Amino acid sequence: MTDVQDGAREAAPAPPRRRRRWAFWTGLGLVLAGLGLLGWVGWQLYGTTWVAQQRHAETVETLEREWSQPPDRARAEVETDHGTATAILRVPAFGDDFAVPILEGVSDDVLASGMGHFADSAGPGEVGNYALSGHRVTHGEPLRDMPDLQPGDEIVVETRDAVYTYVLDTGGDDLRVPFTAGWVVGSDPVNPDGGVGPAPDQRRLITLTTCAELFHTDDRLVAFGHLQDVVRR
Repeated sequence: MTDVQDGAREAAPAPPRRRRRWAFWTGLGLVLAGLGLLGWVGWQLYGTTWVAQQRHAETVETLEREWSQPPDRARAEVETDHGTATAILRVPAFGDDFAVPILEGVSDDVLASGMGHFADSAGPGEVGNYALSGHRVTHGEPLRDMPDLQPGDEIVVETRDAVYTYVLDTGGDDLRVPFTAGWVVGSDPVNPDGGVGPAPDQRRLITLTTCAELFHTDDRLVAFGHLQDVVRR
């Protein structure tokens, strides 16, 4: 056989059956990849929220059970697999059954298990800024309806020793800042642009922060409020 004949044989197209087999497996791989992607998105949007909400309920129940004991036996905080739970957040505007544990810190594990309390900020009812953060989508999405909050809405924080009722001075979508705007969780937050900020002359503040959009964004929504009432247990 000549070299010309050898080249012609090498250049000959693949048999139709082989091409069909290749197209079948390629198509099947793309379908499986698409299903895997849809499954991952579904888990992020719904699965993580279902798991987190079960975790929220268990932690809230544990705190309430602990605080119902005699004062000399009741612990102020509860250790969980995901952080230290110290309080319960209730927002009447979100419904009578809204109850989310507040854990110390704002790590990924904490925010997947409840609201996070910025460690360097004030405690409930203290002078300063009690600063909290929570997810708006996935992982229980406790602040999904943050934009619906209005000035005058109550934010209730329960601890072993007292129930603290704060009142919002700004709406849930009145202030949008980059995630680098650390002033919003400072002890005495002052807007450097002179815009939306806490009510003047208030020394016991609360700040709520969450993502500005339902999906990925580097911006944050921020709402400020002040302490209105304290009921000791």
